[in-house]
Amino acid sequence: MGNLTNAVIAFLVPLPSIVFYLSFLRQFSAPGLVRGSTDSESVHPPPLWAWTWCAHHPFLLANLLFFLNVNVLFWLIGLMQSSNWMIDLYWTVIPVMQVHYYATHPLARYNQWRSAVITVLTWVWSIRLSHNYFRRERWQWGAREDWRFTDLRRQYGKHWWWVSFFAVYLSQQVFLIGVCLPMYAAHSIEKPCNVWDSIAAIVCTCGIVVAYFADTQLYEFVERNKALKVKEKENLDEGLWRYSRHPNYFGEQLWWWGLALFGWNVGHGWTFIGALINSLCLAYVTVLVERRMLKQPHRADAYRLYQKTTSVWIPWFKTSPERAPKDKDT
Repeated sequence: MGNLTNAVIAFLVPLPSIVFYLSFLRQFSAPGLVRGSTDSESVHPPPLWAWTWCAHHPFLLANLLFFLNVNVLFWLIGLMQSSNWMIDLYWTVIPVMQVHYYATHPLARYNQWRSAVITVLTWVWSIRLSHNYFRRERWQWGAREDWRFTDLRRQYGKHWWWVSFFAVYLSQQVFLIGVCLPMYAAHSIEKPCNVWDSIAAIVCTCGIVVAYFADTQLYEFVERNKALKVKEKENLDEGLWRYSRHPNYFGEQLWWWGLALFGWNVGHGWTFIGALINSLCLAYVTVLVERRMLKQPHRADAYRLYQKTTSVWIPWFKTSPERAPKDKDT
């Protein structure tokens, strides 16, 4: 029953933003409004309420909708359910919603081919990540929240109810709006496609492929050990994991930095800030994950050796134990 309830909640929760935005678009469908026009004489002034809701700045409106629909509504649902599971699921959905939002906004200006490539790639990325999420959760909706949130819940105790608004939701606005900045940039200027668009698309595709294989190898490793019901192998060091301790994180970063290339190519290099913030966040998550691994007695020694001989993110050849540094990585 809980699985069905969570599924229904997940499908219904974005409706406030969707209904508002569809209503918003209808307001701009009146005759005389020229899509993307900068000529004030050819554009009928929108109704007053549209100004109130940041109608003439897509980025501000996106932030407002995120704050109300995700930060506030998700947070209230999380309090009622005592679980913040939904933000993990919507990490894979919100970028898709954003790319369509920026592409359909009445003031959008963009190259059709570039927009199509970014949209398709975003859908592929989302499907890949959503599949990995549900596969890992055994196709359950909201069976558990991220272990990092659970640890924070224990740490903050009775204060977690208000701390979670900032730690779980407001922070996600910075990350999700930030990493999607190139989508906004790509839909704000009609620059012709060039070779850099091809390079950006290749980098994004490589990121998706690397992350898919890394997550699949990790999933199969975990399932194989569960089936054996023994700790046959302490650490995964096969496939991509032989050359990188976190190839899934590497693939995810390739995706976002490839997306940042699209933003840079249309003259908005500042949009790389989202990918940079995401990389810094993953660096911190990497530290947390490795500390957690070292706290498990049955694999601590093996993992220390793994740290010394294997690259952190970028896949590279192993270092022999004799040449590895003596200090311990964490």
